[in-house]
Amino acid sequence: MKEYEQIVQDQDYIGFIRSIESSTGINLADYKEAQMKRRLTTLRQKYGYHTFASFYEGMMKEKSLLQEFLDRMTINVSEFWRNPNRWEVLRDKVLPELNGTGFKRLKLWSAACSTGEEPYTLAMILAEQNLLASSTILATDIDDGALAKAKQGLYLERSLKDVPSTVAAKYFTEEGAFYRFSEQLKKEVKFQKQNLLTDRFDTGFDLIVCRNVMIYFTEEAKDKLYQKFATSLRPGGILFVGSTEQIFNPGQYGLESAETFFYRKLRD
Repeated sequence: MKEYEQIVQDQDYIGFIRSIESSTGINLADYKEAQMKRRLTTLRQKYGYHTFASFYEGMMKEKSLLQEFLDRMTINVSEFWRNPNRWEVLRDKVLPELNGTGFKRLKLWSAACSTGEEPYTLAMILAEQNLLASSTILATDIDDGALAKAKQGLYLERSLKDVPSTVAAKYFTEEGAFYRFSEQLKKEVKFQKQNLLTDRFDTGFDLIVCRNVMIYFTEEAKDKLYQKFATSLRPGGILFVGSTEQIFNPGQYGLESAETFFYRKLRD
């Protein structure tokens, strides 16, 4: 009996995956199943849905429920200057190297940018290095809600805990319980919606930052993404990943280790 119930539950979730991909273009099979299924089961039960099939029907009728599903799926947890020593390496070693290659403008991309802390950290560092005027910053995410929050630019104090005090004083204004990010620097970041696994990428990037996202994907999805990122970098360009996302064989993607968690695209 238990075996039969398990089969029914598995079929219920498989049907849910197919329905979600059909309606949103998001393939949940690219995410680690146990982790994702546990997270979505908690959300489903929170609203009293007994099956994933009924949960899907509810999402199609209620936009706010669909949005909460996307929020839960993409885990929008971020902060400015996350792992500060890595951003210091970017500031002190990586950017000077990229800026010294003779390219007139630096082309940077924050992939899976969540609520904007990462691309805005990039903008602040570039501004402090007098490189912002000669750079372009693209920031993308699959979650409309996260992108809306990023464009708004309002953050709780805890998000700023790793920002150097002199930098925070320059680029944030206190507004009640929140801190508003510099309007001038906001204008330098272009936000757009993107599904990393299915959408085509632009090319010629000097720097791609994609941190603390790969851990949620299957090994097959990771491999696909690293290949796509490598193709999108110009020769000598840098991929910057999270502290739990070390690439153990970068050569298979045409990359080499530049610094810890920084990978350079090999030149032809």
